Amino acid sequence: MSIFERYLTLWVALCIVVGVALGHVMPGFFGVVAAAEIAKVNMPVAVLIWLMIVPMLLKIDFGSLGEVRRHWRGVGVTLFINWAVKPFSMALLGSFFIGHLFAPWLPAGQISSYIAGLILLAAAPCTAMVFVWSNLCEGEPHYTLSQVALNDVIMVFLFAPLVGLLLGVASISVPWGTLLLSVLLYIVVPVIVAQLWRRALLRSGGDRFDRVMRTLQPLSLVALLATLVLLFGFQGEQIVRQPLVIAILAVPILVQVYFNAGLAYWLSRRFGVAWCVAAPAALIGASNFFELAVAAAISLFGLESGAALATVVGVLVEVPVMLSVVRIVKATRGWYEAGSRQVPTAAEVRR
Repeated sequence: MSIFERYLTLWVALCIVVGVALGHVMPGFFGVVAAAEIAKVNMPVAVLIWLMIVPMLLKIDFGSLGEVRRHWRGVGVTLFINWAVKPFSMALLGSFFIGHLFAPWLPAGQISSYIAGLILLAAAPCTAMVFVWSNLCEGEPHYTLSQVALNDVIMVFLFAPLVGLLLGVASISVPWGTLLLSVLLYIVVPVIVAQLWRRALLRSGGDRFDRVMRTLQPLSLVALLATLVLLFGFQGEQIVRQPLVIAILAVPILVQVYFNAGLAYWLSRRFGVAWCVAAPAALIGASNFFELAVAAAISLFGLESGAALATVVGVLVEVPVMLSVVRIVKATRGWYEAGSRQVPTAAEVRR
């Protein structure tokens, strides 16, 4: 790893501080950037996410996607975590921490709204950012793409009824424009662009492809850091104005992320999933599609609601926490492979 990659956690922390500070002293500027959106999808953030994920998508050879059937155990584990565990565990954690344990320190009129926001966050599994986490932990890229695409398809059909069930609401108004545009911008278009570019580079020779990949790798991380500055800048005033509420809302999110990541990782080990699949499986199982969650919270409860604030807290903790999960799965690779019953190497998986 380069020095830049080795100290990525430090750069993330600095970007969080810079983003919050700039958002507090320059709210007008960040307000203008935040308003540049279509169907509640922010276009500047979308561009930065493109810069993050296209280098990862360039690595994917569509001719090898058929091999994903060899990872059916990993796919099953992630689907189980995303759709049978995560939303329901967050409903329980939100009720315990927000509805009971920390209720005396929260505005009584907003408690149910906070819990609703946490549920919205957990019901939307992550899409684009997963490519970044998978790349950082040397995850199997074909599995990652296939799992993300599968989650996107399931989300179109399950998000509304699942949220409706957990919130006890008969009819949920899903921001379909946000959901479909996000899938188009963060998955469909980047995949097409990356594959066309990949073919052009490979036609020019493998050396040129390798040079481009080496050049793009730091660009991807710089885009990640720039995204952090923007996201934290958007919420700078909220963070400064309500630090205690934000700290309390972060507790169930943190518990949920580590619980789901750990459960996915442990189940993968029990079922003999290759580590290069288990690592991204843990990350996909734990992370959230915060763009959709924020848009749904605003659509259902309003911009100034507790639900909207709770989903924003998900944005605040997503990157630092997922970086810590990356570190954990990489540090425990020896333990994982020593106890797994069936551990093909990455080279064997790709053959």
